[in-house]
Amino acid sequence: MTVVNLLFIGDIMGRAGREVLAEHLPRLRKELNVSLVIANGENAAGRAGITSSVADELWSNGVDVITLGDHAWDQKEIVKSIEDLDRLIRPANFARAPGKGFTTIQIPSGHVIGVVNLLGRVFIPYHPDCPFRKADEIVTQIQPYVSAIIIDFHAEATSEKVAMGWYLDGRVSAVIGTHTHVQTGDERVLPGGTAFLTDAGMTGPADGVIGIDRSKVIERFITQMPVSFEAAHGARQFNGVLIKIDLDTGRAIDITRVTHRLD
Repeated sequence: MTVVNLLFIGDIMGRAGREVLAEHLPRLRKELNVSLVIANGENAAGRAGITSSVADELWSNGVDVITLGDHAWDQKEIVKSIEDLDRLIRPANFARAPGKGFTTIQIPSGHVIGVVNLLGRVFIPYHPDCPFRKADEIVTQIQPYVSAIIIDFHAEATSEKVAMGWYLDGRVSAVIGTHTHVQTGDERVLPGGTAFLTDAGMTGPADGVIGIDRSKVIERFITQMPVSFEAAHGARQFNGVLIKIDLDTGRAIDITRVTHRLD
């Protein structure tokens, strides 16, 4: 049995999230004996989107593959540069978008891992292709060449994410939800061997409203008027999930939330 640990990091939120990553990821990689780190970086630059320089920063601090989401194109520079960034993937079900929706990467053991990014359709203000059909297409395409497949399903509705977990159970090693910035407590290995968590949470400000200055968000809810949002300050947090996988079978053995509050 060839068992490896994979670390999936919940949405990196702005400068605070990047600082948390720089300070703690190198240590966590060693302590948890991690062979591959995947992080959602769609909010890594200025609260929304990502740039090539921010992607370089995340890679230099120990992230191997960066996934995105509905804010993929908020920083216009990335639209052109993403074609040259092999380890930065956008939702595969964005029709005719630049870049790619999945990648494969070789880990130190020599095994190849597939990483896929998908975007949900429920409550998402875009019109992506069906994520379930796109998952079928990509899994069928890469399954013969990889030892494990990890899915980042960036979606709002918990029901859509849970449905995707069951839909892919036994065909991929893990389905991890992102987008809501609130880590859920429903981690489990499904009967077919697929690790699942509805949402990995957020790495960044701990005491705002999903990373935003809480006073600004409360003001907007109460007044219903446009308010300029800004990132929250103060305490920070690290959210992620550790997945243990048997690479001989592609089945997950265990999934454990990794959560640290950093005052």
